[in-house]
Formats: sequence, structure tokens, C-alpha cells
Amino acid sequence: MLKPLASLLLALLPLSALAQTPAVPAAPSTEKPPTPPAPYTGPDYSGTYDCSGEDSHDGKFTGTATLTLVRAQSSGPHGAYDFKLEAPPYGVYLGEAAAQGRNMAMRFANTDAKTQDYGTAIATFSRKAGKWTFSSYYYEPAYKGGNFGSETCVRR
Repeated sequence: MLKPLASLLLALLPLSALAQTPAVPAAPSTEKPPTPPAPYTGPDYSGTYDCSGEDSHDGKFTGTATLTLVRAQSSGPHGAYDFKLEAPPYGVYLGEAAAQGRNMAMRFANTDAKTQDYGTAIATFSRKAGKWTFSSYYYEPAYKGGNFGSETCVRR
């Protein structure tokens, strides 16, 4: 009985010796650290906007949109924004937006997920009477079988 046990221990000895061999140090990394973003040079659309629009299923609506520039994620002519739309009685929509020049793409979703009221919008900004204004078109793939609409928003 001891003979097979001794053979097993001898067979395992080389494995344990390998386990004690120090690891070969890794080669130095050739990856460069990330480049910090260039300062944001585009217009700042941050603010509160009064909105009115037309939804293909729900008809006319009004709401209040808030855009907040995320400067740490904005670079050169590209702006990153947090987006919020309060549209009673439909609810609150949260999302993100990316701007380049006077164009902005938006992703939004109703905070009540069971409504399946989420989508994507494209907006164009202009100055009217010294205030930023944007007009947008949106598409919602799941809301009430598919939906679209438009809105115009004027900064307060």
C-alpha cells in the first residue's frame, strides 16, 4: 500500500517544484496613457427650455427640458450632455445627448419602464431673439407599437 502512495508523491514532486518557481516578470507596457480631452470649443446649450410638440399617438403636448453640459466628456467641437424632459401627464424622461455644432443627437427613456416610452431624437439649434431654440424629431420603436413626433423648445 505504501509503495503506490510513494510513487504518487514522487510523481507530484515535480509539479510542486514548478509551483515554487518565481514568475517571469511581465514586459513593460507599451500602451500610452489616455490622452486628456481637448477643451470644449462648441456652444454651451445648457439650460432649461419650454417645449411644445406633436406626438403621433398622444397629440399635442408641452414640457420642460433641461440640458446640462458634461464638460469632462466633451472635447473640441463635440459636446456631451445629460438630458431631462418633464412632460406631464406622461412622466419624466432621462437620457443623454451628443452635440456637434448646431446639431444634437439624443437618447431618452421614460422613468416608468413599463410604458416602453423610449427613443432617439435629432435636434437642430438656432438663436431666436437672443435665446437658444431647438427643433427635434424623435422616433420611439416600442411605444404603442411604434411612434414618432416633433417638438420645439425655447431656452428660458
